[in-house]
Amino acid sequence: MPHIQLPEGIPGIRSLVMYRPDTGKSLYELAQTLLRGDSPLSQAERELIATYVSARNNCNFCTQSHAAAARALFGPDREVVDFVLDEYKTAPISDKLKALLTIAGHVQADARTVSDTDIAIARQQGASDRDIHDTVLIAATFCMFNRYVDGLATLSPTDSAVYEPMGERLAQHGYVLPATQPPAN
Repeated sequence: MPHIQLPEGIPGIRSLVMYRPDTGKSLYELAQTLLRGDSPLSQAERELIATYVSARNNCNFCTQSHAAAARALFGPDREVVDFVLDEYKTAPISDKLKALLTIAGHVQADARTVSDTDIAIARQQGASDRDIHDTVLIAATFCMFNRYVDGLATLSPTDSAVYEPMGERLAQHGYVLPATQPPAN
């Protein structure tokens, strides 16, 4: 049960955006820019980074919803998401993406632990400054989103099938604000 009165039956961050559209608009614009805007990383790779960070933060809603979006974006290679969630170092992804996930993991745990060695390894695998920047910003942003969603105990369905249509919608339309209603109080 949410800690504050949120629109009933609306899961995760969507309920928070409907509760407070003035802040929700900026958060959705940030998500749209980070995950669908211009980047050397594909949309699927960026959703995968968001999924990985959310899983490390044990945020069920964000893990499930972004995993569903990543699966939709990976299309026939959708199983990559589950391999990464199981163990990214042996997943069938590029060495560059593995190095970027290592950096994302450091950002999630304690951003101060991202080392020169981590960056050098990412560069050796072909990562550009922009790849590294976008990875760190996505990881940092999802730490905030995860804490926002879980800190207010939003509705977080446990059935992964619930997230499939959400993932398809996110893959097709990006981060579009839900219809809002005035806050209850």
